[in-house]
Amino acid sequence: MEYIVKFQGHPNITARHKTTLEITKEPHLTLRGDCIIGVNSSASVYDLPDEMKNKIRKNNSRIDFLITVGGFSFSFFGYGHEGLSLSHPTDIVIRKSEFLSNRTLAIRSSAAAIDLPREIVAILRTGAHGELKIFID
Repeated sequence: MEYIVKFQGHPNITARHKTTLEITKEPHLTLRGDCIIGVNSSASVYDLPDEMKNKIRKNNSRIDFLITVGGFSFSFFGYGHEGLSLSHPTDIVIRKSEFLSNRTLAIRSSAAAIDLPREIVAILRTGAHGELKIFID
């Protein structure tokens, strides 16, 4: 199963957070939001299809991600958990840790914002559009 979230870059994107990566529906971003790599997203965790949410809520279900921006791509993965509510109305957060919140899409991620190639970050800082593809069996 695949789901695509479209988002937009912003001049304040730094992508320096070492443990999380976030995409939000919010249109604005301050420099403090160092985990945020995209704004004005087309979806939050709440908007994911129910079938996908059910698969994500299986312990240790592997979730693959592909970020594509301006001809560059970056792939990584994380895991689902039965405790994920997937109920936040504006945010998608992918975490290296096992912390669960209503914003969390995946835990034990192989990447965070800091791991995003700097070429992608530079393009996002121009306000370019990007996609987050979410794959789960």
